[in-house]
Amino acid sequence: MRFVIVCLLAAMVVGSIAAGEDGLIASPEPDWPQWRGPRRDGISEEKGLQQSWPKGGPELLWKVDGLGKGWSSPIIVAERLYITGDVGDDLIVFAFDRNGKEQWRANNGKAWKRSFPGARAACTFSQGRIYNLNAHGRLACLDAASGDEVWTVNILERFEGKNITWALSECVLVDGPRVIVTPGGKKALMAALDKTNGSTIWTTPPLADDKATHSPPILFHHAGRRIIANCSSAHGFGVDADTGALLWTVPLKNRFGTNISPPIYDSGRIFYVTPYGEHGRAYRLVANEKGIAANHAWTNLSLDTVTGSGVLVDGVLFSAGYKKSKWWFAVDWKTGKTKYELKDFTTGAAIHADNRLYCLDEQANVGLLKIEPNTLKIMGRFSLTEKQVKDAWTHPVLFDGRLYLRYHETLFCYDIKER
Repeated sequence: MRFVIVCLLAAMVVGSIAAGEDGLIASPEPDWPQWRGPRRDGISEEKGLQQSWPKGGPELLWKVDGLGKGWSSPIIVAERLYITGDVGDDLIVFAFDRNGKEQWRANNGKAWKRSFPGARAACTFSQGRIYNLNAHGRLACLDAASGDEVWTVNILERFEGKNITWALSECVLVDGPRVIVTPGGKKALMAALDKTNGSTIWTTPPLADDKATHSPPILFHHAGRRIIANCSSAHGFGVDADTGALLWTVPLKNRFGTNISPPIYDSGRIFYVTPYGEHGRAYRLVANEKGIAANHAWTNLSLDTVTGSGVLVDGVLFSAGYKKSKWWFAVDWKTGKTKYELKDFTTGAAIHADNRLYCLDEQANVGLLKIEPNTLKIMGRFSLTEKQVKDAWTHPVLFDGRLYLRYHETLFCYDIKER
């Protein structure tokens, strides 16, 4: 009964912010409750962090081994940390305390054994429950305190979707009383499920000859609407968060039918990127009598990001290329022109805090990068492994003066507070 009342209150909150200020909508949960942080933008508001690192990197506080194969990042709420990994034949959701001691583990279906085996999606926390989508489309709701399963739905079966070559990896979005998924099936491009029981609330009609892909959705205000934007296998799109009505689509297709990086939104512009195809494109969102039009603003051919994403800081988009230019770029958000480049790290993922980028590239090199007007200055670097690797694809996490980095079986926790 208490959980139902809380959900009703959450629904009231969703309605009350329908006409909010333009910009990303943060999760109402504290701490780092979902993939890439409160707003899914890779931005932390923390200050008082180390401005440079000693040789070898910051102090390692602890590490946990035995997580299994996987690329999912941890999420952190209160004194708990949640992360997934493929262990044997199963996808396991782990809960640890803030010192790395295991609290519980729960099964969310089968591991992914085919091409690039390993766990994909990070968990999402909302009102005492954990939501996680496995590689096969099994969405599980777990009690955050115990790991007990509350309900489960296979979104591919319900919405007549087909799994994709490298498996589903969507980090689901919780929007008030709803869980948002993108099955790309015959019955729904996107769908909102009741987070208390998994029943369907609304669906977005499918797009012809389209299917699911890997990217997670984002949530933002624009033109008096609450909007969810995401990607399918061939499009970037946006829907009304309260009804599921399709607002726009833009082409976003490559020969593999995979889009991995999420959209990026700020100040009436939305950015989509795909390799081997349209590359990085920004669109101006313009409200009209039919809804919202997405008008092409600029293209940057150096940006063909795959497993990372971009971080937008003070009007500059920091992101990496992949096939043509496998290093980092600073791109003007208004014009799309490259301001400068950094070739010391290969393609990867980054988060931002205190005028620093925390970069993990795909070779497991970690960089602390100071943002200056015409350069990214390296203020520290180290490597997570002595092995030569090319699949360090997990996004970093920064919370409470600690930097969390994962390479498959191992989660590392570093102290980055200024002393």
